[in-house]
Amino acid sequence: MTPAVVLTIAGSDSGGGAGIQADLKTFAALGTYGVSVVTAITAQNTLGVTAIHSVPADIVAAQLDAVLDDFEVAAVKVGMVGDPAVAAVLAARAPELPNLVVDPVLVATSGSRLSGVAAVAPLIPYPRVLTPNRHEAGALLEARVETAEEMARAAAALVARGPEAVVVTGSELAVDVLHTGGRTEMVRGEPVPTANNHGSGCTFSSAIAARLALGDDIAAAVGNAKSYVARALAGGRDWKLGAGPGPLHHFA
Repeated sequence: MTPAVVLTIAGSDSGGGAGIQADLKTFAALGTYGVSVVTAITAQNTLGVTAIHSVPADIVAAQLDAVLDDFEVAAVKVGMVGDPAVAAVLAARAPELPNLVVDPVLVATSGSRLSGVAAVAPLIPYPRVLTPNRHEAGALLEARVETAEEMARAAAALVARGPEAVVVTGSELAVDVLHTGGRTEMVRGEPVPTANNHGSGCTFSSAIAARLALGDDIAAAVGNAKSYVARALAGGRDWKLGAGPGPLHHFA
């Protein structure tokens, strides 16, 4: 059977744990076919990001044309944008991007800044699902977002800006907050004790996109993505790859 096609629009991680590399692994692990548009090239490993080269907006647009002209894309995940000019291109093309999931990547797991709010804000009105972590939600709203109650308020405030659904992730708390259809739901999981969490946010958002492409509704896609990330974290927790936070085991 022909697999569903899922598109990632994101930056490249030379260490392979996050960004487009994590997205494509996730798509494959969940039985979909991944295609990609590269928005930035990062010199990156488990210790941090040492250089970033943004791909010109016209080249991003050309990649997008090449994919959409030839593939029937069922879902799209947007990660690192980097450049407001690229965000403008994607915002203009948003009606062509089905089951759009936007992960507003601002800071890498290592702490390295990857994007500014100006490179993310133009996309906020368009996604079916927006997936900020609590720190990114705080940056987008210029507010403190730490507790579960603050995460719930942030999710509702961000939905008011246009997305159909917002999931504010709790990171090490293993509690995410989903707001959609006027309702807020706490999505709880068991914390996975591991230092190898590089790319967990990218993996979560790309798993949501893959599950939407496979026909899940939003709540089911979020729940299935959360379970998948937990398995991937557990599968890679004993790996010794690099000197910093290592990657997940996407095929666990």
